[in-house]
Amino acid sequence: MRGHAHMRAVSGDLEDRGQIYDGRLLRRLWPYIRPHRALLLVSLLMLPLASGLNLLQPYLVKLAIDESIVPRRLGQLAPYAMALVAALILERLARFGEVLLLQLCGQRAMHDLRVGAHRRMLSLRAGYFDRNPVGRLMTRVTNDIESITEAFSMGLVSVIGDLLFLAGIVVIMLWLHTRLALLALATAPLLWLVVAVFRRLIRGAQRIIRQRVAQINATAQEQISGMSLVQMFGRQRQSVDHFDQVNRAHRDAYLSAIRYDASLFALVEMLGSLTVALILWYGGARVLDSAHSPAPLPGAVTFGLLVAFIEYVQRFFIPIRDMSVKYMAMQQAMAAAERVFDLMDQDELDGHGGAPTSDAPPKGEGGVVFDRVSFGYLPGQPVVHEVSFSVAPGESVAVVGATGSGKSTLVRLLSRLYEVGSGNLLLGGHDVREIPLDELRRRVVVVDQDVFLFAGTVAENISLGDPAITPESTAGAARRVGLDRLLALDHEVRERGANLSAGERQLVAFARALVREPEVLVLDEATSSVDPEAEKLVQDGTAELMRGRTSIVIAHRLSTIERASRILVLHRGEVVEQGTHAELLRLGGIYNRLYQLQYVNGNADGGGSPAAGS
Repeated sequence: MRGHAHMRAVSGDLEDRGQIYDGRLLRRLWPYIRPHRALLLVSLLMLPLASGLNLLQPYLVKLAIDESIVPRRLGQLAPYAMALVAALILERLARFGEVLLLQLCGQRAMHDLRVGAHRRMLSLRAGYFDRNPVGRLMTRVTNDIESITEAFSMGLVSVIGDLLFLAGIVVIMLWLHTRLALLALATAPLLWLVVAVFRRLIRGAQRIIRQRVAQINATAQEQISGMSLVQMFGRQRQSVDHFDQVNRAHRDAYLSAIRYDASLFALVEMLGSLTVALILWYGGARVLDSAHSPAPLPGAVTFGLLVAFIEYVQRFFIPIRDMSVKYMAMQQAMAAAERVFDLMDQDELDGHGGAPTSDAPPKGEGGVVFDRVSFGYLPGQPVVHEVSFSVAPGESVAVVGATGSGKSTLVRLLSRLYEVGSGNLLLGGHDVREIPLDELRRRVVVVDQDVFLFAGTVAENISLGDPAITPESTAGAARRVGLDRLLALDHEVRERGANLSAGERQLVAFARALVREPEVLVLDEATSSVDPEAEKLVQDGTAELMRGRTSIVIAHRLSTIERASRILVLHRGEVVEQGTHAELLRLGGIYNRLYQLQYVNGNADGGGSPAAGS
């Protein structure tokens, strides 16, 4: 099924690249962080402050025990207790400030990155979106950037803080008692080995989880998109079984990750307890020796020192235990950053070239000329081949042909959704590639067969947020196409116009075109889905819209074709016939065969609306 192929593409796209640090990517991120570097700097300054206050606390406990509790000088206990409480409070405040400022910096930087990625996406040509699934592109500006954001909270900065914290513990323990410190670090090689092994296992399990999540998303998207088909053909049970199978695979993968994570946690805790036991065994004996010795012994261990060592050892194992999670966060962030910047580096920009021209043709005086235009979506596979024809200002030309003959491709070339491969395409004597896109698309308005509507009101879908379009002109356009007879301007439109009929959606599209008063109007089979009741309204509106304008009509219905001054017949990407409706019928060629098949035979069989080309 197509959904499975899409799932494989998405899951493959989510594979990790295998590294947790990439200086090149971090340098690419820096321009988005730089405007908020003050927040980052203050947060980084709070990091060693908080770590230092944390490391100070066991030493204060040692002093309290050795200087006050053991010698029974309880009057000296209060200063140590107050210092310990102050260190705890200041550490929490520093941690709060560090996390708050770091998250604030991260959110602001990723807000800028998300806006930049979205802006770049809007600037790409239509061909890029033909090759990349919508779900994958949505992931770029949502999940991928969210993964980068998480790196601010538990990624590179946190890992650096943990390494400094571990180094501080080692230095303090060596300073306090070298032998006891070496004993405490005896299990470190085994600890690092355990972490390395389980890091690989957890990494593999997390990769499988992301693949299973992609499969769940693809399956759910496919079933929701085809819900009407599922219900009409009674496939609810098969759909439930298939989704249950996919969901079970995700659950099993997640359980594997949980087992690895729980095993790592248990092993680290066990090694930590083993280290504490070694310290108690060795340090406890030294404490007893010191207690029974009348004179201080070299390398003596006090009770307070023993307690401090136990505290330091327990704190030493906490960041190591969490290292695998932070490793995964950094790895995902680097992979996500690479995918986001891959999008940002796309150079298929919509509007390449198009520098303003000082002698651009005045509006209303530009005809359209296709001069030996060729184009192919894939190299070596032309869709249109050396197409030549002209449309004089104010002339209406219809284009017909079988499916795949290249009709819609001509429209895409004229509006520069795709660039001409070879030849020249002129508007008012100027190559369309020399006309700025915003100017070109104000002068050339395309009405497609598949009308896309946004959630909002009818008026908002007509104006599309253009500040130059007034409410009065919006109302006038709706009135001219007869839309006001069916819908009010404040009528709420659901997502993709799901609550409107096909005819109502087409009328909104016509009003959208009318309100812009285009110089060149292109109707790409724009009336093929209109019901008979709405068709009369559309005919009246299009007659007024096309009057005095250069019009190119991708013809589908006979009524549209008969209004055209000329009809062009495309066959396998070439113009093979042209003339009026009557002339082409007398010619007895491809147009005549299309007419007989799609209109005469259709009526003879009791078919629906007349047609003369697809």
